[in-house]
Amino acid sequence: MNITLEQAEKMIAAAKAKAIEMDVKMNICIVDAGANILAFVRMNGAWLGSADISLKKAKTARFFDMNSGVIGSLSQPGGSLYNIEHSNGGLISFPGGIPVKNAEGEVIGAIGVSGSSVENDHTVAEAGAAAI
Repeated sequence: MNITLEQAEKMIAAAKAKAIEMDVKMNICIVDAGANILAFVRMNGAWLGSADISLKKAKTARFFDMNSGVIGSLSQPGGSLYNIEHSNGGLISFPGGIPVKNAEGEVIGAIGVSGSSVENDHTVAEAGAAAI
């Protein structure tokens, strides 16, 4: 089961609206169940370098079906996933990536957001994920 383009567009719109409300400029990326880019937007003035980060946050959330920030807490020195960020072509292990599930609880994709503090990134990602 995959997230649809229509769902991805709805998530982008919700995340973008939250970013505007918070007065932050974000890169927002949606990936499908296979971690392939389905939709992406870089808001005017958002950092160019955050485009890749938003994609990697979304992929990280989908590869492991957990928030990217949870991966971060598990990947600290001495943690069970220490150095995991070096796998899969590079992961992002701080907040802003969230898996997206359907009504049956199956992961159908993920959202990744980057462009502000990790707390703001996560808040905007949550708004996008909640849109479906």
